[in-house]
Amino acid sequence: MTIATATIGFVPEDIDATRWENVQPLFDTLASRPVATLGELQQWLVDRGELEAACSEAQANLYIAMTCDTANADKKAAYTNFLDKVAPRLKPARFRLDQRQVELAGALGLGGDRYEVLHRDVKADVELFREENVPIQTEIDKIEQGYTETVGAMTVDFDGQEKTLPQMAVYLQETDRGVRERAWRGIAARRLQDADKINGIYDELIALRHRMSINAGHKDFVGYSFHAMHRFDYTPADCMAFHDAVAKVVVPFKRKLDAQRREKMGVSPLRPWDLGVDPLGRKPLKPFTNGVDLVRKSKAAFDAIDPRLADMFATLGDGSNANGPANGALMDLDTRKGKGPGGYQYMRDRVREPFIFMNAAGLHRDVETMVHEAGHAFHSMMCKDEPLLHYRHSPIEFAEVASMSMELLSMAHWGGPDGFYPDPADHARAIREQLEGSISMLSWIATIDAFQHHIYGQPDHTHEQRTAWWLELDERFGSDVSWDGLDRERATQWQRQLHLFSHPFYYIEYGIAQLGALQLWMRALDEGEATAIDAYLHALSLGGSRPLPQLFEAAGVKLDFSVDTISRLTRRVEAELAKLPE
Repeated sequence: MTIATATIGFVPEDIDATRWENVQPLFDTLASRPVATLGELQQWLVDRGELEAACSEAQANLYIAMTCDTANADKKAAYTNFLDKVAPRLKPARFRLDQRQVELAGALGLGGDRYEVLHRDVKADVELFREENVPIQTEIDKIEQGYTETVGAMTVDFDGQEKTLPQMAVYLQETDRGVRERAWRGIAARRLQDADKINGIYDELIALRHRMSINAGHKDFVGYSFHAMHRFDYTPADCMAFHDAVAKVVVPFKRKLDAQRREKMGVSPLRPWDLGVDPLGRKPLKPFTNGVDLVRKSKAAFDAIDPRLADMFATLGDGSNANGPANGALMDLDTRKGKGPGGYQYMRDRVREPFIFMNAAGLHRDVETMVHEAGHAFHSMMCKDEPLLHYRHSPIEFAEVASMSMELLSMAHWGGPDGFYPDPADHARAIREQLEGSISMLSWIATIDAFQHHIYGQPDHTHEQRTAWWLELDERFGSDVSWDGLDRERATQWQRQLHLFSHPFYYIEYGIAQLGALQLWMRALDEGEATAIDAYLHALSLGGSRPLPQLFEAAGVKLDFSVDTISRLTRRVEAELAKLPE
């Protein structure tokens, strides 16, 4: 099959796609261009993708710049201007092309495996689009930005120094229980200052998302989200089954670990500030000093796994950049005041280069984040030569397999003289922490996903009902700790989950993907690391060109989140933990 490539000169290399007047003529051209043959349609699809790549990259650069410096008024204004003046015009322009694409595909017989996923997804988008939802989505985007700014501005005065929340996390690993408690309470108190504001932000988002769903013919945002996120291979009922499986298998495992922690620490009961410290009283792991050191040691780990990974990682930079995407930088890693929360990998579609954003503070969890986001970057780079933009992105459930697999596959290589943990005891500690977290995290995922089903299934709920749902879910899935005297802190723990605000219903994917990643890790143990990495890279190279079950199959794993699968994986993790020294 001959695959079309971008028409030379169709989208100028130097186009400023942050301005609608620059891209509108190109959308108009595609909307009216004569397309009479299958070859012309294939070329039209590629040209469309390159135009949309320019637009998505324009937004990406503005978003990255804003999250790297949330206090900068100019960067905030530039991003807000795009949301106000460009994004609302892009949506109907894309819908116009979606409609034409569906019509042309039918008329010219565009089909077969190559176009199966593309046609299915675009058809779903046409079914969902409503003109009246465009301004609603713009309003939602701006409200989401308000959450990011609110959390990014949070700092704590601790022992006479102003600390960001990621920096405060260091103290939650201190062996002095009094220090941990002061740090935890300081973080909680700072979050509570904005708890009512954040509750209000969520109220607005829920109302707008529900209205958008009704406009599109759905009874609630649950159905709308499954439609919009192209969830063709599982249903809300499957998610409920996942919750039940986690409650049956994972929660007992997690609470067994809590009991072991309580015994090792000699405390009863466990308190929220006891969950991050080493239970044997050892000092916090210090895997790296700064972004440069983090990158150097990450590259060493990737080189030990497979030189192909190290070569891709080396193109991202040395970790020293602290100016967002300026000058073509591909990473901004170190935490600082005014930086947005969390971490992400964002693919710039036009230049076909990823950007990794982090808030590294020298913790082990930063190592996890680094290799996780690097996995996303590998995914982006492995399929960057795909002509169709739609296939240069994969379903989220498999995109997270790419990242979570790197957490598990890299952990055997975190040690050594040039690694994060030259001391074998520290290395074993880090692996134990990773393995325990790989299963126990499923309980938090089930909590967040079930919470969203409650929230959007009954959008007219009160704050009291919201709190009651959260506390009920925490009882069902949470850690075995005492919240005595911390009622409000416990009731607002959900507010720290970024996805609830800016990526609604994007969380069950982590659970599905973790089960895939654990299966791939088991392949590495049973069949050899080289076999697992070859399968991993092959699956990543497919991008989003095949349906979700086939992407899992390409990696030699199954799309399955049943009780049987979760039980099998949990037993294997427990067996591997038993081999590790304390």
